[in-house]
Amino acid sequence: MKKVTLAGIALLVLGLTGCSSSDEEEELVLPEIVNQFETQVVWQESVGDGVEHYFSRLSPVVYEDRVYVADREGTVEALSIENGDTIWRSDVRKNKAFWPWEDSDSAKLAGGLTQAYGKIFVGSEQGEVIAIDRESGDVVWRKNVPGEALSAIAAGDGLIFVNLGSGKLIAMHPDSGEERWVYEHEVPALTLRGMSAPLAENGGVIFGEESGKLSVVVAKGGFLAWQAEVASPKGSSEFERLVDVDTRPIASGGNIYALAYNGNLVSVESRTGNVVWKREYSGYREISMDSQNIYLVDSQGSIYALDKNSGIERWSQPALTGWYLTGSAILGDYLAVGDQEGNLHWLDKSSGELVSRESFDSSGFYVEPVVADDKLIIITRDGEVSAVKAP
Repeated sequence: MKKVTLAGIALLVLGLTGCSSSDEEEELVLPEIVNQFETQVVWQESVGDGVEHYFSRLSPVVYEDRVYVADREGTVEALSIENGDTIWRSDVRKNKAFWPWEDSDSAKLAGGLTQAYGKIFVGSEQGEVIAIDRESGDVVWRKNVPGEALSAIAAGDGLIFVNLGSGKLIAMHPDSGEERWVYEHEVPALTLRGMSAPLAENGGVIFGEESGKLSVVVAKGGFLAWQAEVASPKGSSEFERLVDVDTRPIASGGNIYALAYNGNLVSVESRTGNVVWKREYSGYREISMDSQNIYLVDSQGSIYALDKNSGIERWSQPALTGWYLTGSAILGDYLAVGDQEGNLHWLDKSSGELVSRESFDSSGFYVEPVVADDKLIIITRDGEVSAVKAP
């Protein structure tokens, strides 16, 4: 199956613009702001070598007083949210070097960490799902699956659910990894790197497809309940016709919300699959939501707030366009997003105004911040993990 990465799209665009009359590259410059508050870093630690330059959605996960983090090579750690102390560290690589001068095989962890049923679950590019004891860090089981596991695993109804790059959604028993059912869906010849993390909700497994559809599969049996169209391919080129729904759906108040690349943001009735409203936005970063609004970062790097009941745009913030932003996290009255250079940006969530900025590791951010009580957990490509206090 042929895959294209977002970096590949960016290189193509740069190649085309390089043929213009001007050979001078326009340097991106951050907008000048006066910080209304200073970002307070509570602690900083590191986890292995991070994800380096590879595509990854290896996001931390929070449970009670701990945050669980991992690097691509196979190091998984439990850290104290209060002070960053390491509670346990585990190496989940299958083949570890015997001699110090030998190289161990990389686990190639890629799917964001998930906690459920007393375990931490993580997937890999090598088609493996690994279950780790949440208290001790011991590997409970590992199973091969028929495809790359590049997104976070969902849990519910006594099962875990893994969406694979091969076009298969698999249900597995959390205690043994035993396969319970497989649902297969169509994958176009050309797609973005990555896929939608599933959401287990009210007896269904909700996930986005690379064909532009939002699907719900019954958790107990693995058969399709309904599908809704988020986007349909348009345009003459293969790139224009990419319509991947790569974000994790959000369920709220009887509706499900999903975003497609080259497509739309939609609100769909969770029981019927009927589209409540549809708005033309394109994105591949995770969306976030509070009691009133949906917040999204589009594929160019503009940030938007929309009324979740009507889809009406409340504000937009285009000042960070081109900075390869992460998705947003909501903390109190603010939104936080990271960028490719390691800057953490704070926005007033009621107006979209940029109110503060702090520089971290220049390797840059690659996944959205994670909320842990009154803190944000942020992680860079080089594996620098920071806990940031709410403003």
